[in-house]
Amino acid sequence: MKSYSLSGTGNNTGTKKTALKFIVLLGVVSLFADATYEGARSINGPYLALLGASATTVGFVAGFGELIGYSLRLVSGYISDKIGRYWAITLFGYSLNMLAVPALALAGHWELAAVLMITERIGKAIRTPARDAMLSHATREIGSGKGFGLHEALDQIGAVLGPLTVAGVLYFREGYRTGYVVLLVPAATQ
Repeated sequence: MKSYSLSGTGNNTGTKKTALKFIVLLGVVSLFADATYEGARSINGPYLALLGASATTVGFVAGFGELIGYSLRLVSGYISDKIGRYWAITLFGYSLNMLAVPALALAGHWELAAVLMITERIGKAIRTPARDAMLSHATREIGSGKGFGLHEALDQIGAVLGPLTVAGVLYFREGYRTGYVVLLVPAATQ
């Protein structure tokens, strides 16, 4: 547990402040991550179709990505607990997201785009258990409901801002590729 311990300040008030800062930090990172991948997910289907994928392929890629994403969480959670490298695992998962989504702008074929979309789901699967373990530890200091609520509120702000950003890009007829390029901003901010 030392890799995400909040103790050591010597007083309860300092520990609560540190926990709150940590929760806000993770919340802001989640905000930018959600803006990135929810923005991308809002156009992934039409983008695959534009690159020549059939409707069946679009559905398969979306479904397979979710299956892999949720299935790998069990494995990632086990590995996180086994090796105790919560930060490293979390950062690796966020890095996959940061790289995969903007790279979609460069995909010239639906097959490459599909691999990148599934890679993004793998990144989320890798980071979520480790991040939530650290978040759970921090929320004990200020209250689980308050801590998780704060984190989720920031997370959901990103989930709304991402698709709205991409909708703005499409409104000005800039195209899907530009939408993915614009998502580089929140991806790099993670």
